[in-house]
Amino acid sequence: VTLDGETHALPDRFMVIATQNPIENQGVYPLPEAQLDRFLFNVLLDYLSGDDELAVVDRFTTRVDIPPVTPCTNAEEIVKFQWLVRQVPVSEAVNRYAVNLVRATRPAEPDAPDVVKRYVNFGASVRATMFLNLAAKASALLEGRYHVTQEDVRKMALPVLRHRVLCNYFAESDNMTVDDVLTQMLGKVEA
Repeated sequence: VTLDGETHALPDRFMVIATQNPIENQGVYPLPEAQLDRFLFNVLLDYLSGDDELAVVDRFTTRVDIPPVTPCTNAEEIVKFQWLVRQVPVSEAVNRYAVNLVRATRPAEPDAPDVVKRYVNFGASVRATMFLNLAAKASALLEGRYHVTQEDVRKMALPVLRHRVLCNYFAESDNMTVDDVLTQMLGKVEA
């Protein structure tokens, strides 16, 4: 990272987790698209279920001895997991599907679905394809498989693409969110 013209090396285990609050933006500024593109995922969190909310209220409004937190991994293990994810094989057909999905987000592409041509200003970059591939590999490992399927790619498409696709005024006027556009697009791109 560079600060004031001076370069500082970061450790291999360096990562950034950021949060956004869709309600309050006083004193904070949205990130430019070029910076958003460097984040692997954009995960949407909804309200808790009633039971989970009740558990949170119980936990934080009564006097309870909280057990100590014990780590389940360490920095070296995380680097090994990252290496392992990159070793998962992906067939040419699955890679082609990931490429086709990302290319379908670009309205200038001849094969882009009509929903993209109508509602998208800017589609996802090559970085999106690389991250979609890595996320699909991690998904396969989490499912106990050592190969990636097209379903892994589809499952990771929204969190990987939603912050990389910019909708236009027509989408806003028709109450179409980027998730709406991407969901329809996923139904149009052949596996």
